[in-house]
Amino acid sequence: MRYYKFLIAGFATTFAISALIFSNLFGEDNHNQTRLDAYNKLRVVIGNIEQYYVDDININEIVDKAISGLLTNLDAHSAYLTPKDYSDLKVQINGEFSGIGIQIALKDGALTIISPIEGTPGDKAGLKSGDIILKINNQSTLNMTIDEAVNLMRGKKNTKVKLTIIRKGEPKPLVIEVKRDTINVTSTYARKIENTNYLYLRVNSFDKNVTKKTQDLIRKNNPSGIILDLRNNPGGSLDQAVGLVNTFIKDGLIVSQKGKIKSNNEEFKADGKAPFPNIPLVVLVNGGSASASEIVAGSLQDHKRAVIVGENTFGKGSVQVVLEVEGGENTDALRLTTARYYLPSGRTIQAVGITPDIVVYPGAVPKNSNDFEIKESELKKHLQNELDKINQGEGVVKVEQKDDTNKNETITTKDIYNDIQLKSAIDALKILMVINNTSKINLANK
Repeated sequence: MRYYKFLIAGFATTFAISALIFSNLFGEDNHNQTRLDAYNKLRVVIGNIEQYYVDDININEIVDKAISGLLTNLDAHSAYLTPKDYSDLKVQINGEFSGIGIQIALKDGALTIISPIEGTPGDKAGLKSGDIILKINNQSTLNMTIDEAVNLMRGKKNTKVKLTIIRKGEPKPLVIEVKRDTINVTSTYARKIENTNYLYLRVNSFDKNVTKKTQDLIRKNNPSGIILDLRNNPGGSLDQAVGLVNTFIKDGLIVSQKGKIKSNNEEFKADGKAPFPNIPLVVLVNGGSASASEIVAGSLQDHKRAVIVGENTFGKGSVQVVLEVEGGENTDALRLTTARYYLPSGRTIQAVGITPDIVVYPGAVPKNSNDFEIKESELKKHLQNELDKINQGEGVVKVEQKDDTNKNETITTKDIYNDIQLKSAIDALKILMVINNTSKINLANK
């Protein structure tokens, strides 16, 4: 990996000073006229900007903007990280920080909430999976990068950030005010389901303890069936996703990773130690289920080990690595997509997601309202129109924070009937129980 990083860093550094040492670059690549022409075009563009652009802008600024534009146009997850951006990212990964607890992505060109993480300020304030963030405080998000948006939403504990939201089914934009707090997530917990021996297992995100916690909870409760809820789970550790699938299957491929560099290709297979290979299992997913969640749901689906219930998942099945450009304390970096995940059947998750075996939409009525289905080509125009209305003083709806009452340790009948996706999952689990019992009887009679 160090060698691979060196190659990328070398390319980025060369790219950054290409206008200055252009002839040297071509000395190494004069056999490829197409490549020569492409570099020459870049040199001409940079020269024209230096000479004619209305404001003074130095070569380093031009190149930084060029790299940023290049990475942004590759895909929604690749990005150029300035030294400050890179430093902020390391704080986010390794240290404690304050924020609002949502996962975001660029989807169809719009800044979209993948999911609010359960129990965080964003969740309590009423943010939902699929919400499009139109403004952060008074700043429009049109053409804003993910890193810029994250930096605006992150801040000191107990300070507030105001989000203007476009939500499917709502006639006007919503204004939601969120108080920042330290993000501490309970990744995994269990609740018993009333009048059954079923266990409801909730996995909010894939931290380093998910597999162990899940197995411990199953052993402690000894259920006859499991509902695994991955709704609004934005992902996390690949190792833990593989470990969770390993909990339920004994053999076969779990997921593979494939990219341009063969040394980065990898297969993750079951280790044969699955402690619960036969317990009936239903998995709940929705549009907020992404990345590691999709790997778990898709792999269990391909192995016919679980019934998947809910809505189509987000479709984030690519691998990003962070590559330092020059090294040292004050360096910039590239977050670059280097591979994609593939499920055991060979299908990809990226931009497609997982289609449930049983499609159930949330709420009391199992149907989807398509009032806000807008094509990608029309979405930015629609968002700009909404932004213009707000700027002209047209009203928005302010959303109040929802009640933060503690959940019961048992899921009641009332809870079930307030969540038709959960009810459908329990019904599917009952059918699986009947099928399993019938199979055992038939085997015993042979």
